[in-house]
Amino acid sequence: MNASRRIGVLGGTGFVGRALAERLSAEGHEPVVISRNRSRNALRYLPPDVAAREIDVYDAHALAAALAGCEAAINLVGVLNDPRPGDGDAGFVRAHVELTGILIAACERAGIGRLLHMSSLNAGRGRSHYLRTRGQAEERVKASRLDWTTFQPSVIFGPGDGLFCRFAALLRLAPALPLARGGAKFAPVYIGDVVEAFIRALREPASVRQTYELYGPETITLAQIVRMTAHACGLRRLVVPLPDVLGRMQAFAMDFVPGKPFSSDNYRSLLLDAVGGIDGLHRLGIAPTRIAAVLPDILGHADTRQHRLDRYRNRR
Repeated sequence: MNASRRIGVLGGTGFVGRALAERLSAEGHEPVVISRNRSRNALRYLPPDVAAREIDVYDAHALAAALAGCEAAINLVGVLNDPRPGDGDAGFVRAHVELTGILIAACERAGIGRLLHMSSLNAGRGRSHYLRTRGQAEERVKASRLDWTTFQPSVIFGPGDGLFCRFAALLRLAPALPLARGGAKFAPVYIGDVVEAFIRALREPASVRQTYELYGPETITLAQIVRMTAHACGLRRLVVPLPDVLGRMQAFAMDFVPGKPFSSDNYRSLLLDAVGGIDGLHRLGIAPTRIAAVLPDILGHADTRQHRLDRYRNRR
Protein backbone atom coordinates (compact mmCIF):
# COMPACT_ATOMS: atom_id res chain seq x y z
CA MET A 1 0.00 0.00 0.00
CA ASN A 2 1.35 3.40 -0.95
CA ALA A 3 2.02 6.12 1.61
CA SER A 4 -0.48 8.74 2.73
CA ARG A 5 -3.76 6.85 2.59
CA ARG A 6 -6.93 7.62 4.52
CA ILE A 7 -7.89 4.64 6.69
CA GLY A 8 -11.07 4.22 8.75
CA VAL A 9 -10.58 2.52 12.12
CA LEU A 10 -13.39 1.07 14.23
CA GLY A 11 -12.33 0.30 17.78
CA GLY A 12 -9.59 2.89 17.51
CA THR A 13 -9.99 4.09 21.10
CA GLY A 14 -9.09 0.72 22.61
CA PHE A 15 -5.77 -0.77 23.66
CA VAL A 16 -4.73 -1.91 20.19
CA GLY A 17 -6.56 0.89 18.39
CA ARG A 18 -4.70 3.74 20.04
CA ALA A 19 -1.33 2.15 19.30
CA LEU A 20 -2.31 1.40 15.71
CA ALA A 21 -3.72 4.90 15.08
CA GLU A 22 -0.50 6.44 16.34
CA ARG A 23 1.59 4.17 14.13
CA LEU A 24 -0.57 4.80 11.06
CA SER A 25 -0.15 8.52 11.59
CA ALA A 26 3.62 8.13 12.00
CA GLU A 27 3.70 6.17 8.73
CA GLY A 28 2.13 9.13 6.92
CA HIS A 29 -1.40 7.72 6.68
CA GLU A 30 -4.55 9.58 7.72
CA PRO A 31 -6.35 7.40 10.28
CA VAL A 32 -9.98 8.26 10.97
CA VAL A 33 -11.12 6.80 14.30
CA ILE A 34 -14.86 6.13 14.21
CA SER A 35 -16.61 5.86 17.57
CA ARG A 36 -20.17 5.94 18.87
CA ASN A 37 -19.32 7.03 22.43
CA ARG A 38 -17.06 10.02 22.04
CA SER A 39 -17.79 11.39 25.51
CA ARG A 40 -17.00 8.07 27.18
CA ASN A 41 -14.17 6.77 25.04
CA ALA A 42 -10.51 7.69 25.25
CA LEU A 43 -10.31 9.95 22.20
CA ARG A 44 -8.29 12.40 24.25
CA TYR A 45 -5.45 9.86 24.27
CA LEU A 46 -5.22 9.78 20.49
CA PRO A 47 -2.47 11.74 18.71
CA PRO A 48 -3.63 15.27 17.88
CA ASP A 49 -3.39 14.68 14.12
CA VAL A 50 -5.74 11.67 14.20
CA ALA A 51 -9.24 12.55 13.01
CA ALA A 52 -12.22 11.30 15.03
CA ARG A 53 -15.85 10.83 13.99
CA GLU A 54 -18.70 10.32 16.45
CA ILE A 55 -21.58 8.40 14.87
CA ASP A 56 -23.92 5.50 15.48
CA VAL A 57 -21.71 2.73 14.07
CA TYR A 58 -24.75 0.45 13.83
CA ASP A 59 -26.24 2.78 11.20
CA ALA A 60 -24.83 1.53 7.89
CA HIS A 61 -25.57 4.80 6.09
CA ALA A 62 -23.89 6.92 8.76
CA LEU A 63 -20.93 4.54 8.85
CA ALA A 64 -20.56 4.68 5.07
CA ALA A 65 -20.58 8.48 5.23
CA ALA A 66 -17.90 8.46 7.93
CA LEU A 67 -15.79 6.12 5.78
CA ALA A 68 -16.14 8.26 2.65
CA GLY A 69 -12.76 8.95 1.11
CA CYS A 70 -11.03 6.08 2.93
CA GLU A 71 -9.13 3.48 0.97
CA ALA A 72 -9.21 0.81 3.67
CA ALA A 73 -11.09 -0.03 6.85
CA ILE A 74 -9.81 -1.69 10.01
CA ASN A 75 -12.16 -3.40 12.46
CA LEU A 76 -10.76 -3.73 15.98
CA VAL A 77 -14.09 -3.85 17.82
CA GLY A 78 -14.36 -6.57 20.41
CA VAL A 79 -15.98 -7.17 23.80
CA LEU A 80 -14.72 -9.66 26.36
CA ASN A 81 -17.96 -9.67 28.36
CA ASP A 82 -21.59 -8.73 28.06
CA PRO A 83 -22.05 -6.12 30.81
CA ARG A 84 -25.50 -7.46 31.71
CA PRO A 85 -25.56 -10.84 33.51
CA GLY A 86 -28.09 -13.28 32.17
CA ASP A 87 -28.21 -11.81 28.66
CA GLY A 88 -26.48 -14.80 27.09
CA ASP A 89 -24.69 -13.95 23.88
CA ALA A 90 -26.69 -10.84 22.90
CA GLY A 91 -23.90 -8.35 23.53
CA PHE A 92 -21.34 -10.52 21.77
CA VAL A 93 -23.54 -11.04 18.73
CA ARG A 94 -24.21 -7.32 18.43
CA ALA A 95 -20.58 -6.20 18.80
CA HIS A 96 -18.92 -8.99 16.83
CA VAL A 97 -21.37 -10.38 14.28
CA GLU A 98 -23.92 -7.64 13.59
CA LEU A 99 -21.41 -4.79 13.54
CA THR A 100 -19.11 -6.72 11.22
CA GLY A 101 -21.96 -7.22 8.78
CA ILE A 102 -22.85 -3.53 8.97
CA LEU A 103 -19.23 -2.55 8.36
CA ILE A 104 -19.00 -4.80 5.30
CA ALA A 105 -22.13 -3.19 3.86
CA ALA A 106 -20.81 0.29 4.67
CA CYS A 107 -17.50 -0.48 2.96
CA GLU A 108 -19.33 -1.62 -0.16
CA ARG A 109 -21.51 1.50 -0.12
CA ALA A 110 -18.46 3.77 0.38
CA GLY A 111 -16.48 2.04 -2.37
CA ILE A 112 -13.87 0.61 0.00
CA GLY A 113 -12.42 -2.68 -1.15
CA ARG A 114 -9.90 -3.40 1.62
CA LEU A 115 -10.76 -4.62 5.13
CA LEU A 116 -8.44 -5.70 7.94
CA HIS A 117 -10.33 -7.54 10.65
CA MET A 118 -9.26 -8.38 14.21
CA SER A 119 -10.42 -11.75 15.50
CA SER A 120 -8.93 -14.13 18.07
CA LEU A 121 -7.07 -17.40 18.35
CA ASN A 122 -9.61 -20.22 18.69
CA ALA A 123 -12.32 -18.15 16.97
CA GLY A 124 -15.30 -20.40 16.29
CA ARG A 125 -14.11 -23.07 18.71
CA GLY A 126 -15.22 -24.05 22.19
CA ARG A 127 -18.30 -23.08 24.17
CA SER A 128 -17.73 -19.43 25.02
CA HIS A 129 -19.95 -16.77 23.47
CA TYR A 130 -16.86 -14.67 22.85
CA LEU A 131 -15.08 -17.27 20.71
CA ARG A 132 -18.21 -18.49 18.96
CA THR A 133 -19.23 -15.00 17.83
CA ARG A 134 -15.66 -14.17 16.84
CA GLY A 135 -15.87 -17.15 14.51
CA GLN A 136 -19.23 -16.04 13.11
CA ALA A 137 -17.80 -12.58 12.40
CA GLU A 138 -14.87 -14.14 10.54
CA GLU A 139 -17.29 -16.13 8.42
CA ARG A 140 -19.03 -12.92 7.36
CA VAL A 141 -15.74 -11.26 6.48
CA LYS A 142 -14.55 -14.22 4.43
CA ALA A 143 -17.88 -14.50 2.61
CA SER A 144 -17.72 -10.86 1.55
CA ARG A 145 -16.46 -9.50 -1.76
CA LEU A 146 -13.86 -7.36 0.02
CA ASP A 147 -10.11 -7.87 -0.05
CA TRP A 148 -9.93 -8.99 3.54
CA THR A 149 -7.18 -9.97 5.94
CA THR A 150 -7.95 -11.43 9.37
CA PHE A 151 -5.74 -11.55 12.45
CA GLN A 152 -6.07 -14.09 15.24
CA PRO A 153 -3.97 -12.99 18.22
CA SER A 154 -3.30 -14.76 21.47
CA VAL A 155 -3.53 -12.50 24.52
CA ILE A 156 -1.89 -9.15 23.73
CA PHE A 157 0.43 -7.44 26.18
CA GLY A 158 1.93 -3.98 26.35
CA PRO A 159 1.74 -0.71 28.31
CA GLY A 160 -1.70 -0.35 29.86
CA ASP A 161 -2.75 -3.90 28.94
CA GLY A 162 -5.41 -6.07 30.53
CA LEU A 163 -2.88 -8.76 31.35
CA PHE A 164 0.30 -7.83 33.24
CA CYS A 165 -0.94 -4.36 34.21
CA ARG A 166 -4.29 -5.66 35.44
CA PHE A 167 -2.70 -8.43 37.47
CA ALA A 168 -0.20 -5.95 38.90
CA ALA A 169 -3.09 -3.88 40.23
CA LEU A 170 -4.81 -6.95 41.71
CA LEU A 171 -1.63 -8.21 43.33
CA ARG A 172 -1.21 -4.94 45.21
CA LEU A 173 -4.57 -5.40 46.91
CA ALA A 174 -4.07 -8.72 48.70
CA PRO A 175 -1.33 -11.14 49.80
CA ALA A 176 -2.90 -14.02 47.85
CA LEU A 177 -4.71 -14.38 44.54
CA PRO A 178 -7.05 -17.33 43.91
CA LEU A 179 -6.88 -18.09 40.19
CA ALA A 180 -9.33 -20.00 38.01
CA ARG A 181 -7.82 -22.02 35.16
CA GLY A 182 -4.28 -21.32 36.36
CA GLY A 183 -2.94 -24.01 34.03
CA ALA A 184 -4.44 -22.46 30.88
CA LYS A 185 -1.69 -21.82 28.33
CA PHE A 186 -1.01 -18.67 26.34
CA ALA A 187 1.63 -17.43 23.91
CA PRO A 188 1.36 -13.68 24.69
CA VAL A 189 2.04 -11.39 21.74
CA TYR A 190 3.47 -7.87 22.13
CA ILE A 191 1.31 -4.93 21.10
CA GLY A 192 4.11 -3.53 18.95
CA ASP A 193 4.27 -6.77 16.97
CA VAL A 194 0.49 -6.78 16.47
CA VAL A 195 0.59 -3.22 15.17
CA GLU A 196 3.50 -4.10 12.88
CA ALA A 197 1.46 -7.01 11.49
CA PHE A 198 -1.35 -4.64 10.51
CA ILE A 199 1.07 -2.19 8.94
CA ARG A 200 2.77 -4.88 6.85
CA ALA A 201 -0.54 -6.39 5.78
CA LEU A 202 -1.62 -2.97 4.51
CA ARG A 203 1.56 -2.77 2.44
CA GLU A 204 1.62 -6.31 1.07
CA PRO A 205 -0.86 -7.40 -1.64
CA ALA A 206 0.01 -11.01 -0.75
CA SER A 207 -1.79 -10.57 2.59
CA VAL A 208 -5.18 -10.28 0.87
CA ARG A 209 -7.52 -13.15 1.84
CA GLN A 210 -5.05 -14.46 4.38
CA THR A 211 -5.49 -15.23 8.08
CA TYR A 212 -2.55 -14.61 10.41
CA GLU A 213 -2.24 -16.20 13.83
CA LEU A 214 -0.34 -13.76 16.02
CA TYR A 215 1.44 -15.21 19.03
CA GLY A 216 4.70 -14.77 20.87
CA PRO A 217 7.73 -17.03 21.24
CA GLU A 218 6.95 -18.18 24.80
CA THR A 219 4.20 -20.53 25.93
CA ILE A 220 3.33 -19.94 29.58
CA THR A 221 0.44 -20.68 31.89
CA LEU A 222 -1.85 -18.12 33.46
CA ALA A 223 -0.36 -18.87 36.88
CA GLN A 224 3.14 -18.24 35.50
CA ILE A 225 1.97 -14.91 34.07
CA VAL A 226 0.71 -13.83 37.49
CA ARG A 227 3.88 -14.96 39.28
CA MET A 228 6.02 -13.23 36.67
CA THR A 229 4.05 -10.04 37.28
CA ALA A 230 4.50 -10.26 41.04
CA HIS A 231 8.24 -10.80 40.66
CA ALA A 232 8.61 -7.87 38.26
CA CYS A 233 6.72 -5.65 40.72
CA GLY A 234 8.90 -6.72 43.63
CA LEU A 235 5.93 -8.34 45.40
CA ARG A 236 5.77 -11.59 47.34
CA ARG A 237 2.35 -13.00 46.67
CA LEU A 238 0.75 -16.40 46.92
CA VAL A 239 -0.90 -17.49 43.67
CA VAL A 240 -3.48 -20.20 44.34
CA PRO A 241 -4.69 -22.10 41.23
CA LEU A 242 -8.24 -23.24 41.89
CA PRO A 243 -9.69 -26.64 40.99
CA ASP A 244 -12.18 -26.32 38.16
CA VAL A 245 -15.25 -26.67 40.36
CA LEU A 246 -14.15 -23.70 42.47
CA GLY A 247 -13.02 -21.82 39.37
CA ARG A 248 -16.49 -22.10 37.87
CA MET A 249 -18.00 -20.86 41.13
CA GLN A 250 -15.61 -17.90 41.19
CA ALA A 251 -16.50 -17.04 37.58
CA PHE A 252 -20.24 -17.24 38.29
CA ALA A 253 -19.90 -14.91 41.28
CA MET A 254 -17.89 -12.45 39.19
CA ASP A 255 -20.72 -12.33 36.63
CA PHE A 256 -22.51 -9.98 39.02
CA VAL A 257 -19.56 -7.77 39.96
CA PRO A 258 -19.64 -4.31 38.33
CA GLY A 259 -17.14 -4.14 35.48
CA LYS A 260 -16.90 -7.95 35.32
CA PRO A 261 -13.18 -8.46 36.03
CA PHE A 262 -13.85 -12.15 35.30
CA SER A 263 -16.90 -14.05 34.09
CA SER A 264 -18.34 -17.45 33.24
CA ASP A 265 -17.70 -16.75 29.58
CA ASN A 266 -14.07 -15.88 30.31
CA TYR A 267 -13.83 -19.20 32.12
CA ARG A 268 -15.19 -21.07 29.11
CA SER A 269 -12.66 -19.30 26.86
CA LEU A 270 -9.85 -20.43 29.16
CA LEU A 271 -10.80 -24.08 28.57
CA LEU A 272 -8.89 -23.76 25.27
CA ASP A 273 -5.16 -22.96 25.23
CA ALA A 274 -4.37 -19.83 23.18
CA VAL A 275 -1.02 -20.90 21.75
CA GLY A 276 -1.45 -20.92 17.97
CA GLY A 277 -0.13 -23.28 15.31
CA ILE A 278 1.01 -21.41 12.19
CA ASP A 279 3.23 -18.45 13.04
CA GLY A 280 1.71 -15.36 11.43
CA LEU A 281 4.48 -13.05 12.65
CA HIS A 282 7.04 -15.21 10.88
CA ARG A 283 4.93 -15.22 7.71
CA LEU A 284 4.97 -11.42 7.78
CA GLY A 285 8.71 -11.24 8.49
CA ILE A 286 8.33 -9.95 12.06
CA ALA A 287 10.73 -11.02 14.80
CA PRO A 288 8.61 -11.58 17.95
CA THR A 289 9.28 -9.66 21.15
CA ARG A 290 10.05 -11.65 24.29
CA ILE A 291 8.22 -10.75 27.48
CA ALA A 292 11.33 -10.13 29.59
CA ALA A 293 12.62 -7.56 27.10
CA VAL A 294 9.73 -5.16 27.73
CA LEU A 295 8.01 -6.20 30.98
CA PRO A 296 9.81 -3.66 33.24
CA ASP A 297 8.77 -0.84 30.92
CA ILE A 298 5.22 -2.17 30.69
CA LEU A 299 4.75 -2.25 34.43
CA GLY A 300 6.54 1.05 34.86
CA HIS A 301 8.07 -0.01 38.12
CA ALA A 302 11.73 -0.36 37.15
CA ASP A 303 12.82 2.76 39.01
CA THR A 304 9.79 4.18 40.75
CA ARG A 305 9.26 5.10 44.37
CA GLN A 306 6.46 2.53 44.75
CA HIS A 307 8.66 -0.26 43.41
CA ARG A 308 11.44 0.63 45.82
CA LEU A 309 9.00 0.70 48.75
CA ASP A 310 7.67 -2.74 47.78
CA ARG A 311 11.20 -4.09 47.52
CA TYR A 312 12.10 -2.68 50.94
CA ARG A 313 8.98 -4.17 52.55
CA ASN A 314 9.73 -7.62 51.12
CA ARG A 315 13.23 -7.58 52.62
CA ARG A 316 11.83 -7.44 56.16
